[in-house]
This record gives sequence, C-alpha cells and structure tokens, in this order.
Amino acid sequence: MPIRTQRDLPAKEILENENIFVMDEFRAMHQDIRPLQVLILNNMPVKQDTELQLLRALSNTPLQVDVTFMNVKSHISVNTSASHLNKFYITLDDVRDKKFDGMIVTGAPVEDISFEEVDYWQEICEIFDWAQTHVTSTLHICWAAQAGFYYYYGINKRQLPRKLFGIYEHKVENRKVPLVRGFDDIFLAPHSRHTETPSEAIHACKELMVLAESRAAGVYLAIAEEGRKIFVTGHPEYDRITLNNEYYRDLNKGLTIQVPYNYYPDDDPKSRPLLQWRSHSNNLYSNWLNYYVYQMTPYEL
Repeated sequence: MPIRTQRDLPAKEILENENIFVMDEFRAMHQDIRPLQVLILNNMPVKQDTELQLLRALSNTPLQVDVTFMNVKSHISVNTSASHLNKFYITLDDVRDKKFDGMIVTGAPVEDISFEEVDYWQEICEIFDWAQTHVTSTLHICWAAQAGFYYYYGINKRQLPRKLFGIYEHKVENRKVPLVRGFDDIFLAPHSRHTETPSEAIHACKELMVLAESRAAGVYLAIAEEGRKIFVTGHPEYDRITLNNEYYRDLNKGLTIQVPYNYYPDDDPKSRPLLQWRSHSNNLYSNWLNYYVYQMTPYEL
C-alpha cells in the first residue's frame, strides 16, 4: 500500500530502503483518488521508533493511506525533540473540525500509575470523546486499550506480580468476525506491560466481544460497536529488536527484568531474536484497514 507521509519524515527513507512504497505529499496531490485518512495519536516516548513500526504495519494492502501524527499538548516529551514534534505532529486543536477514516492510539509508559494520575488523562478523554463522532474506527494499543476499557466501560486495570514481557501464544475465539480473517488457530504476538485489564471483566461486559486470548497474557483482541472500537492489549507492531532494546535499557538502569519469554533462541540474550509475529501483525492491520476503515467509511468524510 502506498503510505503518504511528509517528504522529510525520517522514517520515510528507512521504509523505502525496505522496499515499502512511501509517497510524499507532492506526488499524492497529483492522483485522482480519495486516500484513507488515518490519524495516529503517538504516546510512546521514542516517537520515531513507533512511527516506523506503525507505518510498516500499515503498508500491506493496495489501499492508499494518508497518515497524520498527533501528540498530546498537556505533556512535554523528553525523548523526542521539540523540533521533530513541531514539524511532524499536530494536536487535537488542529483537527477538531476534521474527520478521519481511522485512528490508532498507541501505548504509553504510564501503566504503573492510575489513569487519573496521568498528566494528560483529561486530554486523552477528550480525544476519545471526539473520536466517537469524528473517526470511523479507532484501534487502541496496549495502554490505550486499557485506557479504553476503563473510560468506555468502567473496567479498571490491575497490577501484575511481574512484568508480562515476551512473545506469547494466543488462540482465536471467534472466527466469524472479519478482523481475525486469515489468522492461524494459534498465533504469536509481543507483550510488554506491568498491568492488565482482567479477562473476566472483559468477558462479562456485554458491549465487548473477545476475539483472541492467551492463557498467559489474557485477552489480546476485543471489539465493540461492530468495529468502531478495537482493542489490542499487546504490541503486534513491534519490530525484531524492540523487546531486546527494552530489556537492555532496563538492565542498564539497574532494574530487575527477566529475559523476554520465548524471544531469544535458547533464552540467550546474546542471540539474535526470532521474528515470529510479523505475518500476524500484517494480517491484523490489513484486516482493520480493509474491513473496518475502507469498507465502513463514507466516501465524503
């Protein structure tokens, strides 16, 4: 799929070197089609890494996608330069009157505190409210999924005894829903979190349908309102070395951290990690774009 970005976004050159078709705004202006408009609310600390991961994940259908990156204005990022944010990011105020075909809300490293303690929680709530009338389908990832479960359905998260960290098996629970079309019966996906939304509470919520679950990692994929809201508790967009970087980051900080589960060959951190979830990630994002964004959105936004 052609991904449209700003001409000088750093991720653009990396994607092109991977033979992924990335179109800049000049070329897109000369095409007589209506591309999908996808907004990405990027709450991750190293925003360039997440930009690259999500653009790569969105690049696997014939659909053309125009991507807009958004950040919250009520939090100052310390891991991404102000010049990068000023050049490539907007805030809700900039798009309040616009509509989007799809929106992705990323995770955030704030899971060890309550939602109300997050300094941008009120802004997240405002964005969630805005999206219900301005976005056809919203995909919530990791912490954003927990935040969505809490904000929309009152299901709070709980602390895990130790970090859920590694590559886990998941089982498809409902094959009739297009979002899981093409999934294997058992598939792998990364998790990296200290908290969880209780599986029993998600199952008990009549507004939510569980589509995939793990014995070790709990509910992985849930859907509501026929796909207007989708929740992914893991990180299918992670690349090969993301967990490796997180592992050594925590080690260098002197934190207690276990070797990521089912990640390194023979659990040896000196070995090159195995990439075991890419086909699932491609399938998930392609299905979301096709069945819940492209086929559900009006031609005139």
